Amino acid sequence: MRILGIDPGLRVTGFGVIDVDGPHLGYVASGTISTMHIEKDQLPARLKVLYDGIREVVDRYEPDSASVEIVFVNVNPQSTLLLGQARGAAVTALVSRDLPVAEYTALQMKQAVVGYGRADKTQIQEMVKRLLALPGLPGSDAADALGLAITHAHAATSIARLAQAKGLGGAQIQTQKAAYKAGRSR
Repeated sequence: MRILGIDPGLRVTGFGVIDVDGPHLGYVASGTISTMHIEKDQLPARLKVLYDGIREVVDRYEPDSASVEIVFVNVNPQSTLLLGQARGAAVTALVSRDLPVAEYTALQMKQAVVGYGRADKTQIQEMVKRLLALPGLPGSDAADALGLAITHAHAATSIARLAQAKGLGGAQIQTQKAAYKAGRSR
């Protein structure tokens, strides 16, 4: 299975692509989509760059699913709204290519990748480097995106195992799996 992780941002959006084969994770690609060359007051143009860039990444790497970071409420409401619009452009680009999209908080990603929900950027970069056997540290936005892909790989594997389990709750697990594939489960 190939997973695309997206760390949305209005100035810089990170992306990371991994292949998953059972417990094995393989690095495919990572990078950023930047809108810093566009004036800050040109929001529609910036959103179009993000949308087009993510569609290009999907076309190039052909992922089977995607994972996107859930926006947290910031101290500055205007920043939160702008980030939400960037995230919306990213999710729209993904679903326009018929990709199932899973959503995770930064806390969930840090917990899954580093084992500590308050990990800093350098800890995430180091663990992503180790988990994917990279020769060097990825940039922080790309590392977060790869971390989201890794988080989804772990979660999808766990959900698949639970779905195969027999006995009590089997039907409930199947229902949760379907809701999970469709996006945020609760």
